[in-house]
Amino acid sequence: MGRGDGRNRLVSPDDADDTGADILHVDMDAFYAAVEVLDDPTLAGKPIIIGAPESRSVVSSASYEARAFGVRAAMPVGQALRLCPQAIVVPPHFDRYVALSREVMRVFHDITPLVEPLSIDEAFLDVRGVRRLWGSPGTIARMLRARVRDQTGLTCSVGAAATKHVAKMASTLSKPDGLLIVAEADTAAFLAPRSVRALWGVGPKAAEALESRGIHTVSDVLETPQAVLERALGAAMGERVWNLARGRDAREVSTTRVEKSVGHEETFHTDISDPAVLRSELRRLADRVAARLRAASWEAGAVAIKVRFADFSTVSRSRTLAEPSSVGQRLGEVALELFDAIDRRLPIRLVGVRAEKLRTFAESAPALWDDDGEWRRVESALDTAAARFGRGAITRATLISERGGGTLPSNPLLPSDDPR
Repeated sequence: MGRGDGRNRLVSPDDADDTGADILHVDMDAFYAAVEVLDDPTLAGKPIIIGAPESRSVVSSASYEARAFGVRAAMPVGQALRLCPQAIVVPPHFDRYVALSREVMRVFHDITPLVEPLSIDEAFLDVRGVRRLWGSPGTIARMLRARVRDQTGLTCSVGAAATKHVAKMASTLSKPDGLLIVAEADTAAFLAPRSVRALWGVGPKAAEALESRGIHTVSDVLETPQAVLERALGAAMGERVWNLARGRDAREVSTTRVEKSVGHEETFHTDISDPAVLRSELRRLADRVAARLRAASWEAGAVAIKVRFADFSTVSRSRTLAEPSSVGQRLGEVALELFDAIDRRLPIRLVGVRAEKLRTFAESAPALWDDDGEWRRVESALDTAAARFGRGAITRATLISERGGGTLPSNPLLPSDDPR
């Protein structure tokens, strides 16, 4: 199966048994930070924080050197710098991350057509159908890691197992830059000592509910009647945990999956009470989300907003659209309606807009009429202008006027890579 190598990770030897380990989970190592090091080698080996330099902005990602000091994604940059004062704050370059992600995914598709992207930096691969072409799962995993390194200059960690759940657990344990293979027959032995917190879908509250009953490891789960698990977690979650602890995961690798959602957030330098400024920000964020949807040929079936107040309390609201859309005007209108319905008794620290229930253009049924047709043409022209002159060269007049000529500090937050 695997053994520790002195780097606080678990990896498999070259001759590890890979029988039945046909599902690979591939996870890029500290992806955002690694891309920055690739583009600026002087950053190699140094603690890096990816985020805006303002103390109120949030960490998008961090290098392993920074993580050793406790720096994590979604942590305020000010807090991260207190934990690691010597860290170098690097502004995110999301366009570059997307370009490298496409190269990585191309490597995956060169090996097997059965690729299920989970995010910008990870994916599941089913290699059962290409074993006669490339070899055993272990051989394929090693070849994939070498190709990613050779073609992109980046490293990845790979877990190989009989199920998606175990493969993902294995890749996490092998990080950074490792390979852990769990043969199908070794699944039970691999799972038994793991914390219940490592099980898919078990968050902090569910973990606390189990641990309060003396259930700390998968081995403890195996000794617990299913009825007890269902009382602690609810029927659906209890059944899922009972099955996962036994290595049962019927999920197949899905090649039609797209990102669950696309969003942008804004953390302000100072807390904001002015409704005009807040509404302007929501409009701007909706436009950015819509532009990303169009660039990826997606449409949103729902819109969600997030509002965080000065006391750090946070509310979220969402609404399903009558027709899927990638038009910023439409997404913005819904976001503003949701925002107007929120009781705002305190100044606001952060706002966010997210597109959910995504589908590709090809999946959307043609509408009998197009209420967004005029705005669709306008925003298509804006996309063309942005591609030629850069994002922000042309913007809504209302964004300029409502933001007082553009004086409001702006710290756009990018979707963070997984804080592993």
